[in-house]
Amino acid sequence: MESRSAQRLQVLESHVQPNKTLNHGKVTPKSDDDVVIVSYARTAMTKAKKGAQRETPPEAMLAPVLKDVIKKAGIDAKLIDDVCIGNCLQPGAGAHTSRIAMFLAGIPDTASLQAVNRQCSSGLQAIANIANAIRSRQIDVGIAGGVESMSLFSMDGVVDINILSQDIFDNEGARNCLMNMGMTAENVAKKYGVSRKEQDQLAVESNAKAVKAQKAGLFAQEITVYETTVKDKDGNEVKVKVDRDDGMREDTTLESLGKVRAAFDKQGSVTAGNSSQVTDGAAAVLLMRRDVANKLGLKVKGRFLGYSVNGCPPEIMGIGPAVAIPPALKKAGLTVSDIDIFEINEAFASQAVYCVNELKVPREKLNPRGGAIALGHPLGCTGSRQVSTLFSELERQGKRYGVISMCIGTGMGAAGVFERE
Repeated sequence: MESRSAQRLQVLESHVQPNKTLNHGKVTPKSDDDVVIVSYARTAMTKAKKGAQRETPPEAMLAPVLKDVIKKAGIDAKLIDDVCIGNCLQPGAGAHTSRIAMFLAGIPDTASLQAVNRQCSSGLQAIANIANAIRSRQIDVGIAGGVESMSLFSMDGVVDINILSQDIFDNEGARNCLMNMGMTAENVAKKYGVSRKEQDQLAVESNAKAVKAQKAGLFAQEITVYETTVKDKDGNEVKVKVDRDDGMREDTTLESLGKVRAAFDKQGSVTAGNSSQVTDGAAAVLLMRRDVANKLGLKVKGRFLGYSVNGCPPEIMGIGPAVAIPPALKKAGLTVSDIDIFEINEAFASQAVYCVNELKVPREKLNPRGGAIALGHPLGCTGSRQVSTLFSELERQGKRYGVISMCIGTGMGAAGVFERE
């Protein structure tokens, strides 16, 4: 299948002079103008309504990682020009609470803040926003991140159909934007022939990889440990340490998943067992221009090579990574075979299986520490959380290139390309 975005790129290339700032076939050499990553941090990913962060407001989740990402970088917080935080479920994308978190983390009021909501790609979009501001020299140093409390804010009621224009229901594309995400996953499974067994197998592999990584202590390298409060069964507030992802299931097998009923269509194949978990979490990434990092004597973790976000039909929104990854790679001057690790969000196994098969991503390169089926998918946080997971694993394996990608509700896909140094 040739994606619409690929077709559009071909049309543009045939009519427009090539943009020399885009690589199109060759990775650019390192330069002082590179947007580089100097630190990253994330909370543990914990179950919504049940986990340690179930009663933790977004600003209280976000503040520890903002503070930690500055500490890890070893810079003065006064150097931060702008902060961009992704969020999906809070009103106004959480602009107020993210600004509050900034102050709680000790960032002075001289830094500005913006909030962004591109749904499931919000955390990655925040990175792209800060990178673009650095690249255009609007700023020198910035923090990008994401936060989501799926315990305190619900996906229900994000769109109130009672106040929508009636014209929506006469337009197929507009109408399909209201489709339940689970049904879009069913549509992908049916349209592209992704079987229940294939979906359950991906879920088994995701959990197994995450369990193995946790037992090996790999996630401990990623997680910013902090204390929060929860109410016990008697209603008393008690302090708990947030230090461990709690979503992976060690006992997951094809047999056990085969017993789980379809969640969205009685005759369907998408279940709670082969879909991402509802989760709470926060993450942050500190970026700057390379010449600034050199001047400050900082160790560079890697650089941001490129980003692409592309549209697709809303009713099969899960194909988003298959639509977004090829143009992102082309802009970065790379191919699928060049990439060492793919962090592709497992919103649903059906769409993840399709995208991996369509792009011919080797399974051994896919989500080596498990994906969202095992770790969870705190919507606005995921894209920035994946940076911690990607770079930690690239470093462990001694590898160079990585891709982060996800599908986006209403029919989009986003992909970012990164290089470890």
